[in-house]
Amino acid sequence: MFAMKLTLILLGALLYLVGTLGWFGWFAIDLLDTGTTEALLYAFAGTCAWLLVSFGLAIHIIKTARPTGSLDKPEA
Repeated sequence: MFAMKLTLILLGALLYLVGTLGWFGWFAIDLLDTGTTEALLYAFAGTCAWLLVSFGLAIHIIKTARPTGSLDKPEA
């Protein structure tokens, strides 16, 4: 079970890294160099989507890493 979790975490980290480098290293720069209004809107929308994915990933990591304790269980 641990190997499966580790594999999924590493795969997710690799995909996020490849997507980030691909977006900021290739697509966004090409769209900004084009300079048309349509390309700038695509660059803005893509950056917004990347920010949403980043914040969602951060929230997911924080929620899963938080230890369960007495705060999660109501007292009887």
